[in-house]
Amino acid sequence: MTETVGTTLRRIAASADPMPCRALASLVALRSAVPFDAAWLASADPRNSSYVTLASLDLDEDIDGFFSGPAMTHDLAVAGSDGDHLAVSRSDPSSPSSDHPPAWSAWLAPAGMHGSLSVALVSRGGRLVGFLILLSKSKLPSSRATRHRLAALAPALALAIDPMPSLLAIARVVRGVTAATVLRADGLTEALPGLDGDLLLAAGSPVKVIACRRLSDGLPYSSFLWPLSGVLTPDGYARITVVAAPEDVPPALIGMALVSPAPDLHGLTPRELEVLGLVIDGCSNQEIAGTLVVAPRTVAAHIEHLFIKLDVSTRTAAAVRAEREGLYVPAVAGSADDEPSCGEREN
Repeated sequence: MTETVGTTLRRIAASADPMPCRALASLVALRSAVPFDAAWLASADPRNSSYVTLASLDLDEDIDGFFSGPAMTHDLAVAGSDGDHLAVSRSDPSSPSSDHPPAWSAWLAPAGMHGSLSVALVSRGGRLVGFLILLSKSKLPSSRATRHRLAALAPALALAIDPMPSLLAIARVVRGVTAATVLRADGLTEALPGLDGDLLLAAGSPVKVIACRRLSDGLPYSSFLWPLSGVLTPDGYARITVVAAPEDVPPALIGMALVSPAPDLHGLTPRELEVLGLVIDGCSNQEIAGTLVVAPRTVAAHIEHLFIKLDVSTRTAAAVRAEREGLYVPAVAGSADDEPSCGEREN
């Protein structure tokens, strides 16, 4: 039975359903192998020691509210995982052998629940991804076989609520992606298993700052070029793609920054790409000249050349094509200063 349920759980994990749907389906499938009267399943954010409810089954409203509240954080830290080890525990408020029952046990008896099994859900890489609590009305202790079945099925349950496989699948859509990092709402980053990180995506890098800014601007997808050596040189660019996270992943994860080879640059020189970036930013010729410390006529010549190479006749058309083909170089890539403040775009 355990093997059959495990297959079902893995099929649920591999589905394209939103995470809350996968979580609820997992609880329904689990019930045939591990009997329970109610269940609560949550995703974990170990960095902030917080949990977000994904699904519950036949759970009393009061208990559901308590489980979803901040008071659970300490209990789950105590009953959760220890390093890479899976922890399975039982709490029976009516049993004198429960020397240190978690606080949620005080909510069980009034609701007719006399015992619980809890398990920390850990990914193959050792990341804590969630927590499961199964409640029972029976006063009899859970059997060893039941505990073993739950422990055996825990990895499949973890897979069903782990957001990283979904994010990895999205990242793989970007052609030639070589590295990625997951961006968090608190400004930190997380590794994306399967795609090693890159120095361009290190914490505090300008690339990460720009990527977070684009996500905060509400852009679901965008890309830009970045010089690999820190200076503008021909053929020395990487393409950075910024993708917002799907709505069903935990709210702490806001998106990804991906590194891939640069697209066709259409023969544009580093200086022309720099000018093109400022055009996209909406800068006038005079503003571009001031930023690059060159004469306005030099800027005009660069713009004429990039019009020819991009086969366009207006600044707007050049900006649209550059954005579509990922030819934007942020101004901060060419200097140590922040992006300039530019006026309205010119046609």
